[in-house]
Amino acid sequence: MARIILGIGTSHTPMLNVGVDDWPRFEDLDRRRSHLHKDGRPATYDELLAIAPLSLQAELAPKKLARRHAEAMAALDRLHRTLTAAKLDVVVIVGDDQKEIFHDDHMPSVLVYRGETIANVPNRTRATDPDVAWRPDWAKRASARYYEESETRHYPVHVRLANHLIAGLIDREFDVASANALPEGEGEGHAFGFVHQRIMKGAAIPVVPVFLNTYYPPNQPSPRRCYKLGQAIRDTIEGYPEDLRVGVVASGGLSHFTIDEALDGEVIRALREKDGGALQSLPREQLNSGSSEIRNWICAAGALEHLDLRWVHYAPGYRTPAGTGTGLCFGHWA
Repeated sequence: MARIILGIGTSHTPMLNVGVDDWPRFEDLDRRRSHLHKDGRPATYDELLAIAPLSLQAELAPKKLARRHAEAMAALDRLHRTLTAAKLDVVVIVGDDQKEIFHDDHMPSVLVYRGETIANVPNRTRATDPDVAWRPDWAKRASARYYEESETRHYPVHVRLANHLIAGLIDREFDVASANALPEGEGEGHAFGFVHQRIMKGAAIPVVPVFLNTYYPPNQPSPRRCYKLGQAIRDTIEGYPEDLRVGVVASGGLSHFTIDEALDGEVIRALREKDGGALQSLPREQLNSGSSEIRNWICAAGALEHLDLRWVHYAPGYRTPAGTGTGLCFGHWA
């Protein structure tokens, strides 16, 4: 039978696609976007700045930023080596879509992709998109790193396992959506592109993409539903008749754009201790905006209950005096 033998969790912030000298430049972006307080209430950048502790200034010291950047790059290299050494037959990638493929006219809560391949299109972020056109060149280059440099590449998908997963999840009362193609001219979004580009580094290992709508009301799956989905994914995979070595990757998170070290610490504790109850009980009001991607880790944790979190690296990736940035987290289960 198929077996899940490896789990990986990784942040995929564009902070990981630039050099450390660019980290302070994110303040220009953060001043323009909407934010949330740690309890989920809406906030502006200036409101966060007004309540930020003075101790945050120390987090922005050049030496500290350089150390955290170097540690993050080393963590990505470690995850790549771990995945390569596992000699996997297929990788199930759990990620979110931020209106890259799916939009308000059709936003599935959970979708399993079952096409023969999934395209990665060079710099699929369009310059004509009003959310992109104003961005400086360094930020556009950061976004481009999720994708191929020059020519579209079609990565293989394990169609048989994808179809088996869809049928098995429906049998387990998950009414999942499915797709066997992407819209004309479109490619995979950043959550999946990051795994192909930075963790797999272009390796042609077949994947099964699982999309969760972490971001957009009204049909975001609850933490409990995400965990149960992960459990059902493992149960279904173990019923697959072929002998496959399967890996599960959670792409995204942890807290952002307002960093919440307490929330991140509780998530990591629960992952280490296999505290599924705590993961399922995380307050939904804290799992919005970028922090919503913690749902991808919750889903993976449900699928990886039989494995141990062998290694984890976390750092609060502050980039502005308002406390914005990303809770940078990397880990693997075996």
